[in-house]
Amino acid sequence: MKKLMILAFVFSISIFNIQAQCNSSKSKAVKTSYAENGNPDVVDIAIGSKAHTTLVAAVKAAGLVETLKGDGPFTIFAPTNAAFDKLPDGTVNTLLRPENKDQLVKILTYHVIAGKFTAKDVVKAIQDGGGKVTLKTVSGNKITVTMKGENVVLKDENGNYSTITTTDLEGSNGVIHVIDSVVLPK
Repeated sequence: MKKLMILAFVFSISIFNIQAQCNSSKSKAVKTSYAENGNPDVVDIAIGSKAHTTLVAAVKAAGLVETLKGDGPFTIFAPTNAAFDKLPDGTVNTLLRPENKDQLVKILTYHVIAGKFTAKDVVKAIQDGGGKVTLKTVSGNKITVTMKGENVVLKDENGNYSTITTTDLEGSNGVIHVIDSVVLPK
C-alpha cells in the first residue's frame, strides 16, 4: 500500500512538473542521439547527450554500464556536466580514481530509483504525501522530493537541493530526469 501511495505521489509530481516546464522559459531541452537500434536504454540516452559526458565517464569508471543496461526499470536523476562543475575543484577527478570506486558507486546509485517514475508519477506522489515524498535510492539511502514553486526539487541527505530541469527521457528500461546539481548521500 505504501509503495502504491509513493507511486501515486510520484505520478502527480510528474504531471505538475511537465505542465510547469512547458510554461517555464527556464526549461532547457537536452539533445540526445539514440542508439541506431531505435530502442535506446537509459545508458544509450545518457551517452547520446552532450550535456552528460561527465556522468557517462563516471558510470563507466564505476563499472555500472552493464547494470544500468539491465532490465530495470530504473528512474535516473541525471546531473549535467554543469552540475558536476558545481562540485569543489578536483572532486570529479578524485572520484574517478580506481581507489575511490566504492564512493563513486555510492554517489551514482544515490541518483537511481528502482522502478519507473515518470514526471506524472512524481507529482502525484508529492501531492499524495502532503507536499513531499521520500524515496529509497538504489544505494540504500533516501532522497526527499518536493515542489518549490513550479519546480520539482530533490533534497539530499545533507540538506542540499537539486532542481529537475528536464523530465521523461524514456528508455527501454526506464526513465531519466535531468537535474542541475549532484545530490550526495551521507
